[in-house]
Amino acid sequence: MILYENDVHCANTGYPKMRGLADAILASDTSYVGLVSSGDFLQGALSGAYSHGQYIVDIMKNMGYDAITLGNHEFDYGVPRMLELLPQIGTPVVSANFTEVGKTETIFPPYVIKQYGDKRIAFVGVLTPETMLAEAYAFFDEDNNLLYDLNALEVYDMVQEAVDDARAEGADYVIVLSHLGESNETGVDSHSMVNATRGIDAVLDGHTHAVIPGEWVGNIDGQPVPVTQTGTQFANYGKLWISRDGKFHTSLVADDDNPYCNTNVAATVDSIQTLLDAATSETVGTSDFDLLVKNPSGDWIVRSEEASIGDLVSDAFRIISDTQIGLINGGALRNDILAGEIIYGHVMSLLPNDNHVSIIVATGKDILDMLEECCMNCPDDDGSFPQVSGMKFTIHAVSNTVSDVMVYNEETDAYEPIDENKSYTIAVNDYYRTGGYYGSLAGCQLVKDTAICRDVVRQYIFEILDGVISDIYKETQDRIRIVYD
Repeated sequence: MILYENDVHCANTGYPKMRGLADAILASDTSYVGLVSSGDFLQGALSGAYSHGQYIVDIMKNMGYDAITLGNHEFDYGVPRMLELLPQIGTPVVSANFTEVGKTETIFPPYVIKQYGDKRIAFVGVLTPETMLAEAYAFFDEDNNLLYDLNALEVYDMVQEAVDDARAEGADYVIVLSHLGESNETGVDSHSMVNATRGIDAVLDGHTHAVIPGEWVGNIDGQPVPVTQTGTQFANYGKLWISRDGKFHTSLVADDDNPYCNTNVAATVDSIQTLLDAATSETVGTSDFDLLVKNPSGDWIVRSEEASIGDLVSDAFRIISDTQIGLINGGALRNDILAGEIIYGHVMSLLPNDNHVSIIVATGKDILDMLEECCMNCPDDDGSFPQVSGMKFTIHAVSNTVSDVMVYNEETDAYEPIDENKSYTIAVNDYYRTGGYYGSLAGCQLVKDTAICRDVVRQYIFEILDGVISDIYKETQDRIRIVYD
């Protein structure tokens, strides 16, 4: 039995339950249970952000993983920090397509082979090249020289080479720990990988947070290969087993249906939570209503439409920075702020990435290009979707265009049509400024980098709003209109 997870994003209470499930299976069903991860564990909530990943590593090293692969968010703190953290887990990290520029040898081994009874299983790792867009800053030095590569054009060939080498080394089965997902900006995805290769027995996928108990995909020879994902944040625990006839089976165990818990891992999680509570319990303010990044169905609001929490954060950027426009990508907003007391830890969970607010100067043409690019996937989820302050516009979801762009004029207290030739000051997270996803603002003049994003929001709530979230944020403020014409 292989238990698998993907896109945990610092949902730490799931680790004791996953280890507990493994213990229960070992005690009842089988002599062999392996644990694997398909990436995105270092970042996503307070424990990752506060410790720069250290608290997550402290938990994972008690889990007994057999293999892990990289997710794009393992790059959030930069490659040197990632290379410092991952060896501490004491588990093989596998990645078939992560290399240094100019070198053919991969930074981590492409695969590892584990022995379970009389069978040898190879785990091959692969990471989405989209990481080079989403976490571009981790791949370049200060002079914009490319340091690392995910080899977008050769991904399937590199996976095939790893599979062939593992077979040649004596692997009876090959399982791919994939962080490719079902679709992404580069066109490299898990299904296409299966279509282009042979010799893979199963794909434990991640990245797109899909809930897939098991979907059979034909490989290059037409043979069916199961592809599966668990969703995100331990909503489910994945189970893969091989029947006596050599066939692979996958299923998901919902979190609510998993009663097991490993006390040792739970003790580590509890001690980390105690440290976090002590360090982040400063009161910032209060709110009489929820500020949500997702709707009740679990779909991202901030990545496809205007959100009240996006209005709040972009207002904080603009007002604290004294600029004409405030701007943040929806993908940077990760967790809700619920009604009640707001502590600093809540603000950190909302903005867990270590981005700063940059003040830049952009022309109206730059802004229009940015809006066209970052809204072109609407109404589908897109981490680059803009949440804005000091600006209004209309998205045409059928033609993928933007119109009626207006910028607020403080002197006239009115919104006015944007002027392509005029320059505007913008307060924006440095992820956007340095080229996050589409790079529309990367060439704009940088005035200065200021405070870390979450500290700007804390200052806005505590000082400007006097510690009380204003009722204006109870609903959205009609800054972004979406039409289907």
